[in-house]
Amino acid sequence: MIEVIYWLFQIYSYMIIAYVLLSWLPNARESVIGDLLAKFVEPYLSPFRRFIPPIFGMIDISPIVALIALRFASYGLISLIGNFV
Repeated sequence: MIEVIYWLFQIYSYMIIAYVLLSWLPNARESVIGDLLAKFVEPYLSPFRRFIPPIFGMIDISPIVALIALRFASYGLISLIGNFV
């Protein structure tokens, strides 16, 4: 059970990284893969983007903060489940 949760968090982290990397390529976010990743990742990233403004108007660090928060959430959930199992 714990391994499944760990891998789900890992896969979601990789999805966020792939979505961020797609922003570096022109028109990549408008592709089928970009649209699919946006549907999964944008609801999680949007609260972070509301509170963390881009640096110098163009460098968005909110995905980094979102990945750190996701990592803390995964460790917390895994340790919580580990205490009950």
